[in-house]
Amino acid sequence: MADLQDQLHATTEVGELDDLVHEPFPGEPFPPDTAEPYDPVSDPAAAPLDRAHAILAAHPVADGYSGLPWALRHLPWFDLELGESSVDTDVPRLREGHVGALFWSLHLPEGLAGDRAVGATLEQLDLVNTVVRAHPEGLRLAHTAGETTDVRNCGRIAVLLGPAGAAALGDSLGILRSLHVLGLRVLTLSGVSWASEAGLTRFGEEVVREMNRLGVLADLSGASDGTIRRALAVSKAPVLFTRSAARTLRPHPANLSDELLAAVGAAKGLCMVPLTAEQTGPSVRDVADHLDHVHEVAGRECVALSGTYDAGTAHPQDLADASCYPNLIAELLHRGWSEPDLALLSWGNVQRVLRSGDFTARAAQQRREPSTAKIAELDG
Repeated sequence: MADLQDQLHATTEVGELDDLVHEPFPGEPFPPDTAEPYDPVSDPAAAPLDRAHAILAAHPVADGYSGLPWALRHLPWFDLELGESSVDTDVPRLREGHVGALFWSLHLPEGLAGDRAVGATLEQLDLVNTVVRAHPEGLRLAHTAGETTDVRNCGRIAVLLGPAGAAALGDSLGILRSLHVLGLRVLTLSGVSWASEAGLTRFGEEVVREMNRLGVLADLSGASDGTIRRALAVSKAPVLFTRSAARTLRPHPANLSDELLAAVGAAKGLCMVPLTAEQTGPSVRDVADHLDHVHEVAGRECVALSGTYDAGTAHPQDLADASCYPNLIAELLHRGWSEPDLALLSWGNVQRVLRSGDFTARAAQQRREPSTAKIAELDG
């Protein structure tokens, strides 16, 4: 018995229990982890793709162009929250790609004009509202920079309406105001008599001024050089190029010359480089080349991203759908892009332009009444 008592009351040697791990009882919380959380962004040895995911988690992508509304019109049924293989964009892939906001295009097929274009645009707006309401856990409409940030902070993806084609106005400023009330935030200035190869007419300039008053941003991708230069001169708000890359690297009608890129930079506009094989090239490296070039010529505050998914175009390798943005950011990290520059590219520059548009509209509304100008009066 004495031997048994000696074993029970034997003194434990110092350090003998150091290697024992306490397993909590069921329901008992684990002790807090006192170690510093691992941050792959600040770890130079981390894999570029891991760093890309970490950066985009803090600074998500604001995608400048999605053709999803028109693509959805051709599907009998879809569920974007569970996933939809018939399109390039759904909520799971947007989350995987760290997309926090995207512009949904209201562009129409070529050939629609006049009342048909106005009616078809209204149908597109109605469809977008229906789709967003049907996916409340993933999507939410936003109209301003503040609303876009609020939606992101709520864990949803912000949907901004536009660009729409200029034909949607039916040459009427009243229709422009009505579309703005319905949520329109971007209008493409091309394909109409008042924004043609010859540039902006007097009525076209009045359209730009009224857009500034409302807070509708001008999209100049695909516009003539004359329209671009005149819009840059007339607009008090920053302009967008929702699908334009560098013409020096790849000749394409919608890509911009170095002269125009410099002018965009001087005006604090925004060139949103598309992820399309036709405009930027067949590989992720080609897209990165365009981003490097626009960054250098226009400036770090004037470059952003445009997925151009579901727009009927082919995409570069490793950028097949909306989940692939980390692959592009990893390539830019490999080229030496800093986290602040990547934060501007993905989110910050779009927010700046949205805020500037909102500020310009508030200031213009104090000085200017809604325009009643008619195209017949100004252009004859």
